[in-house]
Amino acid sequence: MTKEELLEAIEKMSVVELVEFVKALEEKFGVSGMPMAVPVAGNADKQGGAAVQEEEKTTFDVVLSSVGQAKIQVIKVLREVLNISLKEANDLVASTPQVIKKGVSKEDAEDLKNKLSTVGATVEIK
Repeated sequence: MTKEELLEAIEKMSVVELVEFVKALEEKFGVSGMPMAVPVAGNADKQGGAAVQEEEKTTFDVVLSSVGQAKIQVIKVLREVLNISLKEANDLVASTPQVIKKGVSKEDAEDLKNKLSTVGATVEIK
């Protein structure tokens, strides 16, 4: 049987016969007729690369953008969280925007951001 003859035979089948034929093919060859997500060759590098970058990001930097109105409260929180001296905390606050902690986990970065935000500081996680 040629390819054309096979296509003509399939064309003459009813929908029910066609569904049964597809099921028989799936069982016989151990395949599935369900569509699979296949990346397009041109976009595979762009999309795949971006997804890999996002997944690989496990460490973050916490940046103190501004102190707000409660400079003393921010200094106290920085001293407590970072275990630094009063002078070091004051220098950090005076030189905003400043990276205050590098290479921390997402949870630690969020925790630090929340503590500083509650006293009025503006904090970014990068």
